[in-house]
Amino acid sequence: MVSRLPRQRRRRAFTLIELLVVLAIISLLMTVALPRYFGSVEKSKEVALKENLQVLRSGIDKYYADKGEYPPALSDLVTQRYFRAVPLDPVTESASTWQLLAAPDGDKPGVADVRSGAKGKTREGVPFEQL
Repeated sequence: MVSRLPRQRRRRAFTLIELLVVLAIISLLMTVALPRYFGSVEKSKEVALKENLQVLRSGIDKYYADKGEYPPALSDLVTQRYFRAVPLDPVTESASTWQLLAAPDGDKPGVADVRSGAKGKTREGVPFEQL
């Protein structure tokens, strides 16, 4: 009579080949998914930057319409309650990197326009400073 005891005590586990196949499948999926993920993160930063620039410019225009002059600084838009806080530049992740532009004719002091202080270009090739 042959004893079946050794077969029953054998532990069930994954073999090395099964683990390698699973790791190969995971790495293949990651090579497909990661570029799309990082591309979508960059695209969302660009969209948020354009929206923040539009909001800032709208606040500057409202300040000018109310007071007849441009705000001396972006912080004045907060103190005059046009904003709760100065929006962040999503590319640089800072509110202090905005590039402040004076009025083109020069007769009215203050901040007439704002641009991003981020270095680099958008996905379309436009520098962030030109948005």
